[in-house]
Amino acid sequence: MGGYGYISSFFFVSLCFWFCPMVLCKLSQNQNNTMISLSRLLNGTDLTDSWNIATNPNPCHWKGVACDQTNSSVIKFLLYRHSISSSEFLTLLCQIESLQHLDLSGNSISSIPDDFITDCGKVAGLKLLNFSSNNIWGPLPTFRGFDGLESLDMSFNHFSGKVDSELAELASLKSLNLSFNSFDGPLPTKLGNSANLEQLELSNNHFVGKIPAEILSYTNLTVLDLRTNNISGSIPGNIGDLSRLETLILSSNQLGGEVPSALSNIKTLVRFAANQNEFSGSVPSGITRFLRNLDLSYNKLSGPIPAGLLSQLNLLSVDLSSNSLSGPLPADISSSIVWLRLGGNSLNGTISPKAFATGQNLMYVELEANNLTGQIPSEVGSCQNLALLNLAQNQLSGELPAELGKLKNLQVLQLQGNKLSGQIPTQVSQLKKLLTLNLSDNSLNGTIPQAMFNLVTLSKLYLQQNKLSGSIPTSIIGMESLIELQLGENQLSGSIPKMPVSLQIALNLSRNLFAGPIPSILDGLNNLEILDLSNNKFDGKIPDFLTSMPALTQLQLSNNSLSGVIPDFNSHVKVDLGGNNGLVNKTGTPNTSPRSPKGSPVVMAVLVAIAAAVFLVGLVTVLAVLISRRLYKVNDEHLQPYEDPQPPQVIQGNLLTPNGIHRSNIDFSKAMKDVAETSNVTLKTRFSTYYKTIMPSGSIYFVKKLNWSEKLFPLGSHDKFGKELEVLAKLNNSNVMTPLAYVLSTDSAYILYEFISNGSLYDALHGSLRNSLDWASRYSIAVGAAQGLSFLHGFTSGPILLLDLSSKSIMLKSLKEPLVGDIELYKVTDPSKSTGSFSAVAGSVGYIPPEYAYTMRVTMAGNVYSFGVILLELLTGKPAVTDGTELVKWVMRNSVKQEHILDFSVSKTSQAVKTQMLAILQVALACVSSSPEARPKMKSVLRMLLNAR
Repeated sequence: MGGYGYISSFFFVSLCFWFCPMVLCKLSQNQNNTMISLSRLLNGTDLTDSWNIATNPNPCHWKGVACDQTNSSVIKFLLYRHSISSSEFLTLLCQIESLQHLDLSGNSISSIPDDFITDCGKVAGLKLLNFSSNNIWGPLPTFRGFDGLESLDMSFNHFSGKVDSELAELASLKSLNLSFNSFDGPLPTKLGNSANLEQLELSNNHFVGKIPAEILSYTNLTVLDLRTNNISGSIPGNIGDLSRLETLILSSNQLGGEVPSALSNIKTLVRFAANQNEFSGSVPSGITRFLRNLDLSYNKLSGPIPAGLLSQLNLLSVDLSSNSLSGPLPADISSSIVWLRLGGNSLNGTISPKAFATGQNLMYVELEANNLTGQIPSEVGSCQNLALLNLAQNQLSGELPAELGKLKNLQVLQLQGNKLSGQIPTQVSQLKKLLTLNLSDNSLNGTIPQAMFNLVTLSKLYLQQNKLSGSIPTSIIGMESLIELQLGENQLSGSIPKMPVSLQIALNLSRNLFAGPIPSILDGLNNLEILDLSNNKFDGKIPDFLTSMPALTQLQLSNNSLSGVIPDFNSHVKVDLGGNNGLVNKTGTPNTSPRSPKGSPVVMAVLVAIAAAVFLVGLVTVLAVLISRRLYKVNDEHLQPYEDPQPPQVIQGNLLTPNGIHRSNIDFSKAMKDVAETSNVTLKTRFSTYYKTIMPSGSIYFVKKLNWSEKLFPLGSHDKFGKELEVLAKLNNSNVMTPLAYVLSTDSAYILYEFISNGSLYDALHGSLRNSLDWASRYSIAVGAAQGLSFLHGFTSGPILLLDLSSKSIMLKSLKEPLVGDIELYKVTDPSKSTGSFSAVAGSVGYIPPEYAYTMRVTMAGNVYSFGVILLELLTGKPAVTDGTELVKWVMRNSVKQEHILDFSVSKTSQAVKTQMLAILQVALACVSSSPEARPKMKSVLRMLLNAR
């Protein structure tokens, strides 16, 4: 009987345990009342429906709430990204005495009440507190109590001031993250019990001074991230005392001295990044003994690469680029290395065959801008995973190895600026994934292989400045992805074949032996921006079709034997006709343009044309049309000829705006009539052509034609196009350009916007309005554009990404009020339908993040990179590409002397302006980090810009 009673009691207790969550075990009355009070205070957020005691009586089932196993106590609030802005509810949370985790990240909380710190400090079981990615201003609170707190994350806020003893009492603290704030003063050292701290992240602040010795007393540290501050001095020699360190990041500071060899003794260290500093001396021997990832790029390191540095089997990536390293390239390279960057040094000697023989895992090899000699070893064909090979600007000689054809995954091959000779091997045609091929500025001879033009994915082909002869193979027409073709400065002759209509950036046939009339077969290149036929033997008239190429911005015809009357060209086209004595103006007067210099055909001709245009028509006009040859990527293949305008045939037109004035003013037929006139073109961007239309009422609007219509889904899905635009039309942000209406024609799509008379940011910085922006205006534009982009990335139903973010896609309501435009492109364009490379589709040259070539997808981090380039434009006054060099690379090369990077005409205004510009420069450098993971979110970028005020 006793045994039966024991079994019965056990059975009853078991039933209680299993049914407890539903029946017996409820929250205490105090916790229940607290939760009801919290639900009232959080009413109006996206927690409202779930936190409803009437429809959901058990708070343990509310969104973001976690209880213990018996549902008798709340132990976690996981309230990240719930649009919470008020801080009134915070003190109530601390009345939950069982609370262990509190995550409030990704909201809009602007302050932390003192009562919250006081009351939560008494909650003994609280282990995690996360306020990251909010909008909190002011100094860091002083944390008293919090005896059990193990993790504190206050990153991505607006905290400022010094960090001294505010965290000293956190005796259990294991993880501290204060990154992406505006803290200044020395690095904090009073961080609780030094025996417990494991992760310390203080990146992207304004900390100054040296790395204090006290930090090295935290011997259990596994992560130490101090990147992007103003830390100076050297790395303490006893850094090796951190024997458990796994990640050490010191990038983008002002650290100098030698890299301590003690780092090589830390067996747990797998990542060491100290790029963009001022380290000198040699690379420590043995530093890669345990590392997987090493980045010491953009420093002042010298001497040879130590023996064995690249041979460790644990290594995955090594970046020593842009230093002053000398000596030979090591022959022993680990078979595990994926990414090897040694460009921009003074390495010499030959490339050992052994270096490539074991490179089966190599994907990215960059050895450009060194002094390497000898031949490219045939063993390069062993690197079957290679996606990028850059050996440009060395002294390499000999013939191209046929084994290059074995690199089935190769996407980028850059061998320009060497002394390579012989013929182009036909095996190059086997590189079916190749996107960019640059063999320019060598001594290659023979004919261009017919088979090479079977590279259907190739988008950019550079063969200029060689000794190639013969004719251009007719098979070039099959290169449907080609957007740039450079064949200048060779010895090519014969008939010019029909070119692929995909050409957009440039077709350069200058300084060859082509003769006869300019072939009519070039007609139809409606996407082409630059056509260079200079320094040949063309004769006869200038054909009329050249005057109606809709995307053309530069036409180089100098130094030929052309004759006849010079036709009229559109005002936005820069034409160079110098050195053609048979040409006459319409009045019959001879063409007096001087013979153009025979240096670099495109660059020199443009320079002379600039000078002539300044003299003849004035500075303002010139600056409006002289745009970097790589920035105007216009695709407008359906624009009707100027001499016979026909309005597009409208299939569907819908109003999107609820504004009654706009709805009554917009006349679709008038808009389409104005689109047919090329004289109404006001702006051409990478993906769009903007027209000015004046309605019968006198109101003025933009009509934006979306180019690349074959990649727009509306032509087969009108409803989807309309629904996407309806969502965008409802956006309400003063820094975002929203659509008012749209029109679908038989072959394209058009969107109507309010007219912006000030044009684009590109115009204000580099075009017709150049020098009109003082620093106050530039700063306002930076903040406004960041606000718009932050809004788009934080859109409630999911981030709105930009396919092409550049200074041309930012319009100016005033010289201080920007509008982020082209917001619909990613929604209504399918890049996968591109006939060219994805990286050529997703963005403009100079703004495209490096990873797009390989990830094949548009991301928020990619948008941040593009925004960083725009910040650099505002700071330097330079365009995103100047003379073929991307602005990011130019800034990185000159980042040591940061004051020299700034636009002197602006920075000279005052010391306060210069200081603020240097602070914004740090934000820009963080945005253009080569690692997508290291870039801040746009919300944090905005915060950092505001903090620099």
